Amino acid sequence: MRIVLDTNVFISAIFFGGPPSEILTSWKHSQIQIIFTKEILEEYQHVGKELSVKYPSVNIEPILELFTIFGEFVGTEGIKEIICEDPDDNKFIECAIASGSKLIVSGDKHLLNISGYKKIEVLKPREFVDAYLE
Repeated sequence: MRIVLDTNVFISAIFFGGPPSEILTSWKHSQIQIIFTKEILEEYQHVGKELSVKYPSVNIEPILELFTIFGEFVGTEGIKEIICEDPDDNKFIECAIASGSKLIVSGDKHLLNISGYKKIEVLKPREFVDAYLE
């Protein structure tokens, strides 16, 4: 299964645990494939570094390095979607379209509100874990 992870889910997995952490663990065990773009990876890095200041005991760098090696990178050249109320969220839809993924995992209300757009489902982390990992 190939999925796109919103930044809030990726970062929550690393810093806070819970269902987002279960998702990252399933990726680590090759049960799912996480798709990302250059823009998504840059956002993961930026937000992760900001939180590392607040939580210095968490070192996000090794996880990001593994992610860049074992995650699935896609380019979104030629794809420009303007569908989300928050324009920063469009990159997740563009990634799903470019990769052919039909699933985004997010807690972001702007993405959740457009679930079903181009047959791309947006699920909260707990919903994804309950539906696909248990």
